[in-house]
This record gives sequence, structure tokens and C-alpha cells, in this order.
Amino acid sequence: MPDRDLFAQSEQKQLDQVMPLAARMRPRNIDEFVGQRHFLGPGKLLRRLMDADRLGSVLFYGPPGTGKTTLARLLAGETRSRYEQISAVTSGVKDLRDLLSAAQENVRTGGVRTLLFVDEIHRFNKSQQDVLLHDVEEGVVILVGATTSNPFFAVNSALVSRSQVFEFQSLDEEDVIVLLRRAIQDAKRGLGDRDIQAEDEALQLIARLCDGDARRALTTLEIAVLSSGEGPVELTGELIADSAQRKAIDYDATGDGHYDTASALIKSIRGSDPDAALYWLAVMLEAGEDIRFVTRRLVILASEDVGNADPQALPLAVAAMQACEFVGLPECQWSLSQAVTYLACAPKSNASTVGISEARQDIREGRTRPVPVHLRDGHYAGSKRLGHGEGYDYSHEHEDGIAAQEYLGVERVYYRPVDRGHESELMERLKHIRARLRGGEV
Repeated sequence: MPDRDLFAQSEQKQLDQVMPLAARMRPRNIDEFVGQRHFLGPGKLLRRLMDADRLGSVLFYGPPGTGKTTLARLLAGETRSRYEQISAVTSGVKDLRDLLSAAQENVRTGGVRTLLFVDEIHRFNKSQQDVLLHDVEEGVVILVGATTSNPFFAVNSALVSRSQVFEFQSLDEEDVIVLLRRAIQDAKRGLGDRDIQAEDEALQLIARLCDGDARRALTTLEIAVLSSGEGPVELTGELIADSAQRKAIDYDATGDGHYDTASALIKSIRGSDPDAALYWLAVMLEAGEDIRFVTRRLVILASEDVGNADPQALPLAVAAMQACEFVGLPECQWSLSQAVTYLACAPKSNASTVGISEARQDIREGRTRPVPVHLRDGHYAGSKRLGHGEGYDYSHEHEDGIAAQEYLGVERVYYRPVDRGHESELMERLKHIRARLRGGEV
């Protein structure tokens, strides 16, 4: 028996040596878990579900390195459940059915429930996800599904409706620094057996470079320490910069990254922040976004959000679209940058957007108007017999180019210019126009 214990200890030591630091430093209990306080902090929903022992099916959604897998393992311990893990990338329906059958048998024979962690659950097709429904409803398994894609789009709606959805957020820099210091000080699982002098600036640099990814932060720390030889290690900014790998952009052209970044670009331009707009444009360019998609969005925004407050916005956006088509990357990035910064700095108005929306809503709701007789086409044979065009007052025959006559047949205001940019001039002119159209004096 002693020899067997020594062998097991030696084997575990060898495993620990080959395991990366991020794996060795996984938290052993909920109290060691860092981040996600918005749903795991005291009084928050997931914590309440655990305290009430009512944890059912949950979906963890968020970027890599934020603790989805780790928290699933910890929940198994908290709920005193048997932990089983399956990957939707490498497993099929048969593997899933086998795990569910074992879980059912375990419950029937008086055993504990199974916490089934399904990694990349969105990779299962609809029929594969349907396999889970019965056992989730019956409470045979505690399902924890993890995905980097929005579950409301990527996961079967029947499964989403039976699950609590928790969105994981990237760790903030303070959280990452806590993990780094813990790894530096822990002699058993971390790097505490090494003589490490860590400058605050170096740890802050790791936290900044990792973009909230704990796994990446710990990997950068490990590379910096292990590549520095056996002597004392002085963690400096230069050493960290040489040890940090460039982060791959999480950007699927058909997934959340694509739509979320496009949304951030448009909202930054609409919000008149050219710096944020340039950053999100850069993300899209670095991720290989389709340039035509970007230019289409800019042309739309030029009318939707700038409109007549700056009449040059639309021609500029169209010119940028044509330039990108003609020039291509990488040079067309200058045209895109010019368009994005111009649109962001331009005065904003959605008066035209609101106006057409209200007019179409009136039509959809049945508030339709016949074309007034004097506005109808009077050029075809027989139109005069119908009286079409009679009484039409030709605007150019008036000194101010405005004929006081009905064009709609009912008083309705759709276009309401804002007091910004060129539209403020249109607003003043429109006061004169509307007074004339209604036959009043100006």
C-alpha cells in the first residue's frame, strides 16, 4: 500500500508538471472563483439557485477564458452531483444517449444526480438538442450548456425556455491581477516555488493584453517565468510583451461578433464618437469583414442618422462605397476611415427616418388618402374628360416658387426638421413653406 501511494503521488506530480498553469490554478471551490459577480455574487440569481438547491438547466454564454467550464465543475461539487462532460464538437447522439441512460440508471438505483456539462452546445443540431429535453424536464440531469454564441439564436428555443441563461463577461483588469498574484504566490499549484519579482506595471500589462481572458493571462505569465531560466525572475513590461501572443479576434462572420461589432460601429457613429467608431472599424478590418457589408451600413446610416442635417453625408458615404469597390484593400481603409470620421462628426438628424416611418404606418393602419384630382396625371387621352389635373397651380409661376394648394388633402405633419446643422435652415424655410401652403401670410 505505501508503495502504491508513493507511485500515485509520483504520477500526480508528473501530471502537474505537464499541466499548464491555467489548468493547475483552476479554483477548487466557489469562493476561489473570480469574476461574474453580476450573477454569482451574494444575493444574485445563480447564488440563490445554489443556496435553495434548485439548480436546474442553465446555459453559460460568453467569450473564452471567462470560467464557463470551471464554474460547471464547481457547481457539480456544490450540488453534490456526479460530473460528466461532453463536447458537441467531437460527440454525437449516441454518446449523449449513453450518458443520459447512465444518469437515469444512477437516479433509479438511489444514486446522486448527474451534472452534464455540454461544451459548445450550439454545435449540436436541433434533433441532437431535442434529445436533452426529456431528462432536463424530469430533473434527471442538471444540464450546463456552454456556448460562445448567443443561445437565443444558436440553441433550440425549447431548450432555452427550460433553462436559465447566464451571460459571462470578460474579467476586468483587477480580477485578472488577483489571479496572477495568486499564481505567483501558490507554491503547490502555481509558481510560488520560483523567485519572482513582479512589477505592478508588468501585471497590469498582462491584464490589459489578455482582454479579460484568464487562461490567456496565466499562459502569458507562465511563458514569461519558464523562459527566464532557473535564477530569479524579474517580470518587466518588456518581458511580458515578448511573452504575450497576439489574441485571435473572436469574430464569426455569421455570428455574434459580426453583428455586435457592426452594432457598436453604427452606434458609435450615431453617438458622434469618431475614436470609438475608428476602433470598431479596425476590429472589423482586422477580422476580415466583408468591405461591402461595411460600406452598405455607412450608406444606410448617412440617411438614417445624419439625413438633411448634413446633406453631404450621403454623397460622401456613396463615394466611399464606390472607392472601396474600385480600390480594394488595403488602400480603401483610408476611404472608410474618412467616411466613418466624417459621419461621426456630422450633425445628426433622424427626421427623415421618423417621417417616412410615420407615413408608412398611417398607410398600413388604413389611413389612406386618394390622390387629389388636381394632382392626378392629365397627360393621357381621356384624362381631361375625367377632370384630372384641372385646377393645378404651377409652382414656378409664383415669385417664391410656392403654390398655395392642397397636396395631401388632409393636414398631416411627417417631416419635423431638428435644430442642428443644415436642417436648422430647412426648419426655418419650412415654417414659411407651410404657412404659404395653408394659405396664410408669412
